Amino acid sequence: MARRKKIYEGKAKIMYEGPEPGTMVQYFKDDATAFNAEKKATIEGKGVLNNRLSEYFMTGMTQVGIPNHFIKRLNMREQLIRSVEIIPLEVIVRNFAAGSLSKRLGLVEGTPLPRPIVEFCYKDDALGDPLVSEEHIIAFGWATQQDLDDMIALALRVNDFMSGVMLAVGIKLVDFKIEIGRIWENDFHRLIIADEISPDSCRLWDIETGRKLDKDVFRRDLGSLSDAYTEVARRLGVLPTNVTHATKPTLIN
Repeated sequence: MARRKKIYEGKAKIMYEGPEPGTMVQYFKDDATAFNAEKKATIEGKGVLNNRLSEYFMTGMTQVGIPNHFIKRLNMREQLIRSVEIIPLEVIVRNFAAGSLSKRLGLVEGTPLPRPIVEFCYKDDALGDPLVSEEHIIAFGWATQQDLDDMIALALRVNDFMSGVMLAVGIKLVDFKIEIGRIWENDFHRLIIADEISPDSCRLWDIETGRKLDKDVFRRDLGSLSDAYTEVARRLGVLPTNVTHATKPTLIN
């Protein structure tokens, strides 16, 4: 499609003006980053895989009644989405101890949690996306108490859906993060899932071997990130037929 006005460029995606009011075009880049962009690489084909995987998850959520911004995939790297007012929070759902939770609480990675735990981080790269409490969120006006209740309910519904989908293909959903936005209808708003859901935003471990199939492969130098993402797409039956990738990342200085 004809290139439109760029609205925003992030670490993994570019947002363009959509063809109709209230829409945007989301372009998936091949860039990989970790540790607040201190580590960077270009992984050929990563954007194609994440586009297909996010389409698969968003379409599945629509089918089970979880509202989200996805409208349709336009091509191998772009999808048409609804324009939303993003709440400046990352919503994290954890089923097993891993990453920062293990470090904060001294838990062995892979320890099952007593129940899914929902955490919030304030979206600010300069601050390192700090963990914040519900009290902070309400005090600073990022969301209301009703918004928070709705965000938690949405996040747990996504967790139920994603856990089942991944379990069916032999993958453990350790944790994931999502973004949520507001859709305004006159003076009222409702909340929907935005951004993306992909191995960039989830921790995915093979149930049998414990092999990591997510961005931790890149963070921890555990092998080929493309191979890991391709394995997820293969198991879910959404592997693009014409995606190619380098066997090793091309580092960016």
